[in-house]
Amino acid sequence: MRKIINVILTVLLTQAAIAQQKTFTNPLLPSGADPWVIYKNGYYYYTNSMGSKLILYKTKNMADLASAPNKTIWTPPAGTMYSKELWAPELHYIDHKWYMYFAADDGDNDHHRIYVLENPSADPMLGEWTLKGKVSDATNKWAIDVSVFEHKGKLYMIWAGWEGDKNGEQDIYIARLKNPWTVGSPRVKLSSPQYEWEKYGDLGEKSNPPHVNVNEGPEILKHGNKLFLIYSASGCWTDYYALGMLTIPADKNLLDPASWMKSKTPVFKAAPENGVYAPGHNSFFKSADGKQDWILYHANSAPGQGCGKDRSPRMQQFTWNTDGSPNFGVPVKTGVSLNAPSE
Repeated sequence: MRKIINVILTVLLTQAAIAQQKTFTNPLLPSGADPWVIYKNGYYYYTNSMGSKLILYKTKNMADLASAPNKTIWTPPAGTMYSKELWAPELHYIDHKWYMYFAADDGDNDHHRIYVLENPSADPMLGEWTLKGKVSDATNKWAIDVSVFEHKGKLYMIWAGWEGDKNGEQDIYIARLKNPWTVGSPRVKLSSPQYEWEKYGDLGEKSNPPHVNVNEGPEILKHGNKLFLIYSASGCWTDYYALGMLTIPADKNLLDPASWMKSKTPVFKAAPENGVYAPGHNSFFKSADGKQDWILYHANSAPGQGCGKDRSPRMQQFTWNTDGSPNFGVPVKTGVSLNAPSE
């Protein structure tokens, strides 16, 4: 009996050691812009921009994403204002239902707006997805890159939008939600491109407009008694796409722009020495055991690759500075072996 117990213990210890030694390399997939992930009931659910449809991956560990089962959960009908250019989908679990937010248009970028689907199934890979409709504030201006979050019992939406009806600058906005598909307050502008590192956006003299200043891809990160809004700055078509940060104390009014403080320098940027260009449009997740913090983002592996299919999803663990702010470090070179998220 003792020998059997020893054998069992040896097997268990070996399996534990293998699990601890599990590694991965970036990128996680050959292609995939605007990556998003959420953890629920022991599984990670991942999605990224596909343009013509919405997809989901399901995996126990993000290091196994490439081999994870995936499916198309929704394809828009033709001939609508949301049939084309489906960008930056995000999956959220709110009030015991799944919601998939995304931006879409009719083929004309000027018509981009935010939409949301609903699914009451416990598993978002199953059940039926129903379009709840457009999610817009009263101005109904151009809008992309939506994210939602809860704070002190209230639901908020953040996104990138235009002040008016013409392209030229993308700003970050916030509003309260009445429910997952209804905006319940006026929009408030939190950030506009301000510093030089936010203003790389030349499109060429033949373009209209020839230059666009960009703040987009807002995501909320909570830690201690602060909220951090991490956003992408400069044009994704440049090698200078990078992450910026706004900070607010958790007890302040989130709809008051004066309560947010903008960092003067990027918090995550290109690392040419590592062959990583234009890192941005990120999301965050914790390891399955809740002990590690990870950033998920897309980037290019060579200069000049722009906003196309060369963008691939990558992830790396990050830490916290003594003032409670995140320290994302430097984008890791592709092909470098990294320890997988702890389980």
